[in-house]
Amino acid sequence: MRLLSAKICFVAGICAALMFSCALSASAQTFGVLADFNGTDGSVPSALVQATDGNFYGTAAHGGAFNQGTVFKVSPSGTITSIYSFCALPSCADGMQPGGPLVLGSDGNLYGTAAGGGSQNKGTFFKIGYDGTLTTLYNFCSLSACSDGAFPAGAVVLGSDGNFYGTTEGVSSITFGTIYQMTPAGSLTGLYRFCSKTNCADGTTSRSGLARDRGDTVFGTTPDGGPNGNGTIFRIETNGKFFKTLHNFCSGGGACPDGSNPYGPLLVAYDGNIYGTAGSGGANASGAAFSMTSSGSYALIYSFCPTSGCLDGTLPQSGLFQATDGNFYGTTVEGGYNGWGVFFRLTKSGTETRLHSFHVTDGALPNTQVVQATDGSIYGTTSNGGPRNPKLCGNVPFGCGTIFRESMGAAFVKPVQLQGKVGDTVIILGNALTGSTGVTFNGTTAVYTIVSDTEITATVPSGATTGTIQVTTPGGTLVSNIQFQVLP
Repeated sequence: MRLLSAKICFVAGICAALMFSCALSASAQTFGVLADFNGTDGSVPSALVQATDGNFYGTAAHGGAFNQGTVFKVSPSGTITSIYSFCALPSCADGMQPGGPLVLGSDGNLYGTAAGGGSQNKGTFFKIGYDGTLTTLYNFCSLSACSDGAFPAGAVVLGSDGNFYGTTEGVSSITFGTIYQMTPAGSLTGLYRFCSKTNCADGTTSRSGLARDRGDTVFGTTPDGGPNGNGTIFRIETNGKFFKTLHNFCSGGGACPDGSNPYGPLLVAYDGNIYGTAGSGGANASGAAFSMTSSGSYALIYSFCPTSGCLDGTLPQSGLFQATDGNFYGTTVEGGYNGWGVFFRLTKSGTETRLHSFHVTDGALPNTQVVQATDGSIYGTTSNGGPRNPKLCGNVPFGCGTIFRESMGAAFVKPVQLQGKVGDTVIILGNALTGSTGVTFNGTTAVYTIVSDTEITATVPSGATTGTIQVTTPGGTLVSNIQFQVLP
């Protein structure tokens, strides 16, 4: 692993000599490149997801045996392995060019979408095992006029009912995108079709995916459409009822001071409010970060590029992620000292700190959401950069992409499900769990099974109430990063 310590980069001259720039801050956090893609294992990677085996998994839109994308595994030490190459079947019946991240289901399997291929050549929804066994569960555009959706995009979210919820971009002049529900068995229910209102006032071509609150409401964005043509924020219940547009971007007119064209996924934060980024607009026409209540009260938090050179970054397309320190973390695809993008931290009050300026040698053009793993560190990907392999990186001119890590925070445990009823089995992710001697739900003792060093399953105990999950390990007590909601 190539570690790039922020401490050794305090002097600009040293940074220039090393061909990269680092955050000039007193933070004890340390940025490092964990791994570089070489094309055979993928190119243009999506966001990562931590799985029950302790490894991270993701998709890459290009590269692999047929240069149509891969599903890859990366170990905590940085070894990338392609476990599946798309377009392995005739006519790419297994899918091609997966554009969104994987999601861990309540059954412990990984699920995802491919933006193209399949029996209708309009994308697929699939399940894949850790051994690389891929099962196509659904082929999009199987219904008349693609009423079920086409070209699935963005993050798929796990619902409280164990089903998955996602969006499609749609087919020009036929459909302008959909919101769908998918069961783990592959049964699709359409929840909403965009551009159902005059002049597409409800938005078009949703591609960022969805975010879910603790209940049965999902939130998302469209980068286009709406009354001003610059995108929307919407909410809908998981039963498909009560679709509502919460915000129309560029409502301030002119240069869109409230932001425009949101490309990244939304985040439902610990306080229950929604946070996200707009890829352009804002006070400096270079993108913005915002907050919004579940009822639609919108507030601008930060406008990127307030000074010459956009050293804080410009054009955020990754959305935000809230870490256990309460702050938000994200990336911009451009700006910084080298112009190749920035990894940043943002407080709720709007103070932005540049943690790293990317250089093609360590990554470039990061446009996917970062995640925090149970070891406490933050992990992310860049779509380009790293050592270039022109024969294997497809059309990517500056390397196949990288995986980076920001070492920070203390270890914790993470429930895969956000809520459950008494008697439900919950998967708990963590590290060094072997030898654990107790699991509690908000102080109530639970029956549990140690599956591996990185996974415990526990039964929600009678008398449990909403609160944190605690696991007593040989190394100390680990507390969940979120409150687990006990349903009646």
